[in-house]
Amino acid sequence: MMTTEPASLESLHVLYQSDDYIVVDKHWDIRIDSKMWYEKQTVQAQLRHHFPHLADPSTYYGFRFCHQLDFSTSGALCVALNKAAAGRAYRCFKDRTVTKAYLALVRGWVEKEKQTLDFSIGKNSSEGKTHMMCVEGTEGCENPKPCQTELMVLEYGLYDGDPVTKVLLQPLTGRTHQLRVHCSAIGHPIVGDFTYSSGADDTPYRMMLHAHLLQIPLEPQPLLVSAGDPFLPTEDPKWLPQRSLRTLAATVDALLEHRAEEDRKIKEEERERARKKEERRKGRTVEESEEQRRPCQDWLSEWAGD
Repeated sequence: MMTTEPASLESLHVLYQSDDYIVVDKHWDIRIDSKMWYEKQTVQAQLRHHFPHLADPSTYYGFRFCHQLDFSTSGALCVALNKAAAGRAYRCFKDRTVTKAYLALVRGWVEKEKQTLDFSIGKNSSEGKTHMMCVEGTEGCENPKPCQTELMVLEYGLYDGDPVTKVLLQPLTGRTHQLRVHCSAIGHPIVGDFTYSSGADDTPYRMMLHAHLLQIPLEPQPLLVSAGDPFLPTEDPKWLPQRSLRTLAATVDALLEHRAEEDRKIKEEERERARKKEERRKGRTVEESEEQRRPCQDWLSEWAGD
């Protein structure tokens, strides 16, 4: 749901709701939660406003957020409505079985249509940049950790007259500001990213990064939610596509199928390991039984000989 209007308590857009979870389409200029008294507009406040009966008084914020989105990032955000549901979702995120895909408009035309961005990311300790992250090798980069993002080009075009590329980003890890830092590292920062452009990219009304897809492999029924595409010329006339390489729907379908195939292989490998482990266990049992029977057979042979 595209809007250039700022967030309000009323502007909560619910994408999915069950007894255990709510998935909302987070607005592009709102924090998830805040302990600051002056932060009146938060997703937590929106949820309390719309669903006061669902707030859990045993938690600080009233709602359990399963993951995070930056202040300037819009899109699918999952909220657990009870402790058990939060635990199930947490395990999926911890085991990296969750599939996430983001839409972005980035500066310039990305030449390589499909690529894996593989830059370790650490905290920037440089003066005035301690709120930022940076890639390994950057001055002041502390404790960099491995980090991978899959990038696929969808369209080339112009934003407000400047060349930009519409991409789908799939984070394979979950580092702070990962997508923003990775895009900047290849020379294609996200349109409107004020922080990682050192304050230069301040003309767009928002940062053009949107959490489009969220799949959590919960049992027995996975949670799969799409937050749509806010980067359309009908929604934002400053964005003018010129050449399309692949559709968003087909790209997402291929991504989900690839993930499903990977999951099938992992389960097959786990079953094979379990089978071999059981065979080894049975083999040891048989071997031990023979060792236990051997003294008895020797005794019987001696007794028969006598």
